[in-house]
This record gives sequence, C-alpha cells and structure tokens, in this order.
Amino acid sequence: MSETEKTTKPGGTLKETERIQAGPGGPGRGPMGGGMVGQKAMTFGPSAKRLIRRISPYRVKAIGLLVLAIGSVVLTALGPRILGHATDLIFDGLFGNRFDSGLTQEQVVQAARDRGDGRLADMMAAMDFVPGQGVDFGAVGAVLLIVLALYAGASLLSFLQGFLLNDVVQGTVMDMRSDVEDKVNALPLEYFDRQPRGELLSRVTNDIDNISQTLQQTLSQLLTSLLTVVAVISMMFWISPLLALIALVSVPISMYATSLIMKRSQSQFIAQWRLTGKLNAHIEETYSGHALVKVFGRQHEVEQRFAEENEQLYEASFKAQFVSGLIMPLMMFIGNLNYVVIAVVGGLRVASGSLSLGEVQAFIQYTRQFTQPLTAVASMMNLLQSGVASAERVFELLDADEQRPDGDAAPAALADRHGEVVFERVSFRYDPDKPLIEDLSLVAQPGQTVAIVGPTGAGKTTLVNLVMRFYEVTGGRITLDGVDVSAMPRERLREQIGMVLQDAWLFEGTIRDNIAYGRPDATEEEILEAARATFVDRFVHSLPDGYDTVIDEDGGNISAGERQLITIARAFVSDPALLILDEATSSVDTRTELLLQQAMAALRSDRTSFVIAHRLSTIRDADLILVMEDGAIVEQGTHDELLAADGAYAALYQSQFAAAVV
Repeated sequence: MSETEKTTKPGGTLKETERIQAGPGGPGRGPMGGGMVGQKAMTFGPSAKRLIRRISPYRVKAIGLLVLAIGSVVLTALGPRILGHATDLIFDGLFGNRFDSGLTQEQVVQAARDRGDGRLADMMAAMDFVPGQGVDFGAVGAVLLIVLALYAGASLLSFLQGFLLNDVVQGTVMDMRSDVEDKVNALPLEYFDRQPRGELLSRVTNDIDNISQTLQQTLSQLLTSLLTVVAVISMMFWISPLLALIALVSVPISMYATSLIMKRSQSQFIAQWRLTGKLNAHIEETYSGHALVKVFGRQHEVEQRFAEENEQLYEASFKAQFVSGLIMPLMMFIGNLNYVVIAVVGGLRVASGSLSLGEVQAFIQYTRQFTQPLTAVASMMNLLQSGVASAERVFELLDADEQRPDGDAAPAALADRHGEVVFERVSFRYDPDKPLIEDLSLVAQPGQTVAIVGPTGAGKTTLVNLVMRFYEVTGGRITLDGVDVSAMPRERLREQIGMVLQDAWLFEGTIRDNIAYGRPDATEEEILEAARATFVDRFVHSLPDGYDTVIDEDGGNISAGERQLITIARAFVSDPALLILDEATSSVDTRTELLLQQAMAALRSDRTSFVIAHRLSTIRDADLILVMEDGAIVEQGTHDELLAADGAYAALYQSQFAAAVV
C-alpha cells in the first residue's frame, strides 16, 4: 500500500502500515519489531488422528502397505521359533554323543534318576536324542536354509513396503502443500496483515518439511512395531504362557513412564516450532530491511534481538529433545530388567524339563524382539511429537477463515464494460470497534479521472482496496457498471481493473515476461506498444539483453524508477476498464514524471481512473478531485473550483507550493 490508514486508539492514531505490522495485538513489527500471532496448542491425539486421516486418498496403497507389513512381520516372527529347533538338534546331538549307542533314551534317563540326579533326568526326558548318535548336521542345515528363506522373504516384503510407503507419504505431503497453496489464495488480505511474513513462510516450508520427515520415519516403523508386538506376543504365549505374562508386566510400566514424559515434552515441541517461526520472521524482515537497519545504525539492536530469540529457541529445543530423549534409556532399562527375569525363570524351566533349550533361546529372542519395537516407538516419540506440533501449525493455517465466497453475477452483465463506479453509503472499519469510513457516497462517471487526495491516514488507499475487494465493505455497497462488486466473482472483477502501486512489484523473469504479466495472451507488438507508451523502451535498449534481460528477485539490477515504469507498462497492456494509480509516479524523476503523465493520460482515455496522489501537481487536470479526511470526503470538485473554495484542498496545495515561512 502506498499510504497509511488510521484507526483510533487511546492517546493517538495508529497508521495503516503500523496496524498491518502490529497485527491484532498492537504495533511491533517492521525492521525493529516482532509481533507474533498467538499460538494456541491443540491436544496431541486429535492432531495426530487428523494427520493420519490425510492419508485416506491413498487408502488402497495403505492397505497394500499393511498387507506387506503383516507378511514381513509374520516371516520375521517365525524365524526364532524355527531357529530354536536347530539349537535343539545341536543340543540333542551333543547329549546323545555322551552315551553308549546300545542304550535307549529311557534307560539313560532312568539311570540318572537312580543316581539321584532327578533335575538332569527331567531335562533329558524332555529332550529328543539318540544315545551314541551325534549332531545331525544335515537336519540342522535344512532348518537353517528354511530360516534363511524366511528372512529373505521378510526383507523383500520390507523393501516393497518401503517403496509403497514413499509413494503414500510423498503423495500425502504433496496434497498438503497443494491444500496450503489453495488456502493461501483463498485467505483474505487481512489475514496476511496479521501474520508476520517469516512466520507464515515457516508454516508453509519448515513445518510441512518436518511433517514429511516425521511421516517418512515413523509411519512404517510404528506400523511394523505394533504388528511385531502382536506377532511376538502370540509366539511367546505359544512357547510359554508363564514367561509371556512375565514379559507383559513391563508393558504398562513402560507406557505409564512414556506418557508422563510425553506430557512434559509436547509443550516444548510446540514452543520450539512457534519460536522457529518467530525467529524466521525476524530474519526475513531484517534481511528485507537491511539497508534501513544500517542507515539508522540499529545493527547492534537487531543482533541483540536475534541472540535473544535464538537463545529462546535453543532453550525450547534443548528441553524438548532432552525430555523426550529420556524415553529411550528408560525403556532400555525396563527391557533389560525384563530380560534378566526371563533368563532366570527360563533357565529354571529348562532345568525342570518344562521347556527345551531351543524354546528358551527362541523366547529370549522374542523378548528382545518384543522390547525392540517398544523401544523404537519410544525413541520416535520426540520426532512424532515434533511432527504433530508442526501439523498443528499447518492445520491452524488450513482452518483460518477464508474470504467471503464469490458472487455469481451474470457473465452478460460483466461483459458490459464502461467503468462507472458508484459508492452508495459505504462504511468500512478494520477494527469492529473503530470506524474508518462512514456513510460515504460518490459517483465516478465512465471515462472520468477521479483524484483522491488528503493527509496521510485519511483513507485514500482503503477506498480503492474496497473497489478491488481486497476488503469487504461493512455497510452500503459499491457497484461497477451497475453490478454490485460483492456479487461478482473476484477474478472477473479484477480482470476489469488495472492497478499500479507505489511499491513496484516485479517477479524474477525477463522484462518482457513482467510486462506480459498484465495480459498473458498479449502479442509481441502489444507488449512493445505498451513499452513505448510508458518509456520502458527508452531504457531497455541500453541493457545488454534488451527485453530478455532477467530481473533479479528484488529487481536490484534496475533502478526504482525503471521498475515503476515496467509496472505501468504492465497495467497499460492489460487494457482495463478501470484504472487505479496509487502514487504511481513517486519513484521516477521529474522529467520522466511529466512524460509519464502524458502516457497515463493516453492510458486513462476512455476508461475510469482513480488516482491517489500526494504531489498535487500531478492531478490538476483530473475531472474530479476528492479531498478525504478521517475516512470522509470533505470536499470535491475540479482543481480550480477547490482552490476558489479556499478549503482543505487549498490548504494542501498551498503547503506544497507556497514559499517557505521564515
């Protein structure tokens, strides 16, 4: 915006630029400010569920992912049980080799009982050995081949699972980015007024990238871990219900300890990403206004504020990672205690003959497989909490109130272009409690040039923003060629309006592309005609690549005046019915301004124009001059009529052209 609008506040006024920078809470942005939109944390559960629901468009692939995960887990779970059989074969062979071949297993067991060694007899009775026969390496080899095949199959299914996972996760994140882009385009301008730009960019980039990383690293592991727990518990109960119950005692203990830690760390992760957005906002605005910072010698203050916010981010990140990092060692400690208890009880069961050595070996492996997914889930909690905290911030953006839906005015009515603009008792306020424009009425006839003048903060730019529907009126209505603008689709409305702002906005691309941005289907001749009419052609030929010169992201390779000329050419080529010039010549020199006035006079012919100006010399020839103060039109007429009235306009004019008072 080129000017400032004011709203009343205790003790004075708040300019529009300050209001935009401050947001709802008051001033504080700009190169030395830092207003932040309030961050309200949602609960972990609903946010996580909503994030998972984002996968629903890929439910078929997700089901395939589940099937592959089940297959991989089942094959992996069968491995230790079959491998335990190989251990039994080796152990049986070693025992059988200790006795004479003429004996039977029953005779060997009875002999042990007769010697009074009942525990050894019980253990040998549970075994399956042949006295005098050693290890059957052929049978052991066959078992090992089966285990190898099981693990190879599990690895193949796991690979396919990873392939599908990439497809699901990246597709989900792509859809989320698209939804965010659509949302940004559907948000009203006032939303961006309240949001620091760096904070918004942090949500769109950093937070979505963090969600992608979280889903990629946790989704498959969580699924596999849960399935592994179910499969392993089933195998453990199959081998020994007693040992299985002992192993399960650690689950509620682990879950309780994990939940306590998660409650403490979640708030820190939310603070971490909120402070990341805040720091990004500070960096972005400091970089954008680095020249201003240097001019006023505020580098030390900027560095000090950066250090303070960086320290706050460090503390929040440290606390979040430290607290959540306690989960992993705690789970390992509980798991090791569980392992010791099972090893002792399992040894006693082998000695009593209730279990074979291979079964105990398999059970211990299952114990490790049981605690491993629980430990993995615990170790992922910090990443999961961080991702859900980012998801909350993205969901807040997606849940923001959108601009009022477009109207459905008939295309035939929109096609009848004359450029008549009528304000009928229009009222508007940025803050519901602070009126800015009240009961304003005016008529701009087709082909008229309407100049709007007045002191800073009078409401000039707000007036044209209402025509563009950047904001919606709070009372009355505005019509364009007899059609209420609120009943028009915004795109169709803005197709009929050309706008040149004080701040020249150009994107990275060639000069030709920037001019054609006003009308993408413009021909080369139409582009050149617009460039000649607005004196762009005059300086383009001095550039090495002419119209193919690529403009930097910030337009730093051409002057401010040249950037402004390109924006005027862009409006020229769009051939609008209504033209809005908001301090359009403020960045050019006096001689070029005179030439541009001639060009804009040609541009304004046969179309209605609104010209906002502080230099009154540029609007002497306007058909109608509106003088605004405090959101109201206090005078209107031609230049000569207003000077003769000796009112507000005359005072403004004389303040610019009268001799300096000694």
